[in-house]
Amino acid sequence: MISTELKERTKDAHMALEKIVVEHLKAIQTREDYTRLLKYFYAFFQEVEKAIAPFVTSEVVPDYSERRNASHLKADIEVLGGDVGKDMPQAAAPSITNKYQALGALYVMEGSVLGGRTIVKMLGKSNISTGISFFSGYGENTPVLWGRFIELLNQQITREEHKQEAIQAAKDTFDLFAVTFRDTAVLQR
Repeated sequence: MISTELKERTKDAHMALEKIVVEHLKAIQTREDYTRLLKYFYAFFQEVEKAIAPFVTSEVVPDYSERRNASHLKADIEVLGGDVGKDMPQAAAPSITNKYQALGALYVMEGSVLGGRTIVKMLGKSNISTGISFFSGYGENTPVLWGRFIELLNQQITREEHKQEAIQAAKDTFDLFAVTFRDTAVLQR
């Protein structure tokens, strides 16, 4: 099953990204720090969403319009008094040329929902309780929607060459997200 292969074959890239994100989360002391962090997520998610848009249709992911996206990050940034028009980090999406690669990239984005609860708890330690809609994911429906997405992956990606395309796109997505966080000038303001 592709879901198992994706998890196993992207583990190192996932762990590397997670380490970087956790370091930044631990450094948050103010709402402004948190707003700057959200800008990294927004910049990257926005780029990936543009890259996958031609391939992730309602036929491919029927509930895609109901899923969490960059607009939630923008709203969180604005609730905190931030502006997505200034001091934005650079972000680049992986090259996406078909639906299998798009689903691999979406695996990374949807998977980030699972870590959201932990992030919300970490933010609470810094007394941050607003601007967390993105990391709150789908609330109590998170396990159900994740399961539905995994089932969709397993149904749509069955041929070996398509599996390899999805896995490579997922790895590239993790790697490029990590690269986005290397623009520390924005984080250190």
